[in-house]
Amino acid sequence: MINVTDFILLFLIFLRISSALVVAPFFGSRGIPVTVKLFLSLVVSYIIYLTVDKSLVPPIEANWILFVFAVKEVLAGLIMGFMLQFVFFAVNYAGTLIGFDMMLNMAEVLNPNEDIQSNIIGEFLYYGALMIFILINGHHYLIQSLNYSYKVIQIGNFAVTEPVHLYLVKMTASVFVLAIKIASPIIVSFFLVHIAEGIISRMIPQMQVFFVTQPLKLGLGIFLILLTLPLYIYMIKNLLYDYEKRLYTLINTMGA
Repeated sequence: MINVTDFILLFLIFLRISSALVVAPFFGSRGIPVTVKLFLSLVVSYIIYLTVDKSLVPPIEANWILFVFAVKEVLAGLIMGFMLQFVFFAVNYAGTLIGFDMMLNMAEVLNPNEDIQSNIIGEFLYYGALMIFILINGHHYLIQSLNYSYKVIQIGNFAVTEPVHLYLVKMTASVFVLAIKIASPIIVSFFLVHIAEGIISRMIPQMQVFFVTQPLKLGLGIFLILLTLPLYIYMIKNLLYDYEKRLYTLINTMGA
């Protein structure tokens, strides 16, 4: 039978797990009902509760201590769950850059996960990356990482130290670098097209180069995306594997 102390421990574990799954890829999708997310978080929390060394949990002697512990657990879960989203942000932004070169910057679709209008190419790459994430069992890896976090970050002991802050800033800045790397094959190709447009406009000033090359850019962009699709699959898969390893590095940094 669970007493009050065990219930508080289970509650704190639930806060870290649920806050991580709310912002994590796939689990944080709005397509998944809230009741399903809460039920999954509760199941995972109870399994982890059975494996946690309860003797390492500091005593909670006042309500304000419980509140501080709760805030720390929520913050730790949000940071860990948000870590893997950096790859998807980079992929989406890379698609936006590609769509801009393809003259599709005005062609936007609704992103139901974030409830915003987004570029159609960015959405295509985003959901492709999400499918790869599921195929490589990234959702299993996330739950394993959360379980590992309790071996490194004891309940109520998390603090946003300078190493954690610097690591998060570094990972956030890498989003733009990753986006340029992902979009670079098509950006370079369209750079050559833009040079050709400039040469044609100088040679034939009467020609409306913008209207003539617009269908060409659209067809060329679709062709290049289909041509480089295997490369994108390989690149995104390696990025997800790399960021799964960086998630362990983040957890070790948070527990230091």
